[in-house]
Amino acid sequence: MANGWLSALGALLILLGQSAVTAVRSPPRFGVVLDQLHEVGVRSLSIVTLTAVFTGMVMTIQLGPFLAMFGAKIFISKAVGFAIITELGPVLTALMIGGRVGAGMAAELGTMKVTEQIDALRSMGADPVAYLVVPRMIAIIVMMPLMTALADMVGVLGGMLLASLELGVPATFYTRSLLQLLVVGDLIRSLTKGLVFAVIIGSIACYNGMSARNGADGVGRATTRTVVAASISVLVSDFFVTKLMLSI
Repeated sequence: MANGWLSALGALLILLGQSAVTAVRSPPRFGVVLDQLHEVGVRSLSIVTLTAVFTGMVMTIQLGPFLAMFGAKIFISKAVGFAIITELGPVLTALMIGGRVGAGMAAELGTMKVTEQIDALRSMGADPVAYLVVPRMIAIIVMMPLMTALADMVGVLGGMLLASLELGVPATFYTRSLLQLLVVGDLIRSLTKGLVFAVIIGSIACYNGMSARNGADGVGRATTRTVVAASISVLVSDFFVTKLMLSI
């Protein structure tokens, strides 16, 4: 089993390297990338927004009464906002994108693989990595930090709304208190996590899709592997990225 995992990891890294080289040598057409940007970003707006806003609201409901017991409800913005921007925003966005976009990429590429469309591309002299993988990788790398920034903002606004309605904390005070705590490094760390997660999700999804076999059943297994592997990889890499960035 260990050899199988190492072999898969090696093949995934090779595919990622090929994608990076191909993107530099022969960039894909803008129209193809634009279609993938729409698929990754625009069509994920609703799920990312809903996840972020309710996360902020739930955290405010949970932490507000606890802080009020100690007369510290004025610190609700610092607790909720800091947690969302530095951790929950990028991680939950990555999990949502991995479940929706990653699974979609794996299923689409897997279907093309088992129906021999990818082999047909090779027979015509076209590079499947350049035509299929690179546009998807570019799209998710571009959109993930933007979606992370959106999730951060919406999550903070959701917490501010409930803090104002439930705890009586004015919105202006909520915002000012949060801005006193945050530094530019916190925002950079959040967006950097989104970028790292994008590379992880995109490479796993494309690798599993391109390596699918055995018909529709194989496509289903590739999709399942993508969601599981992407989710675990996001959570594990979050620890190491956080540890690394805090030590710098």
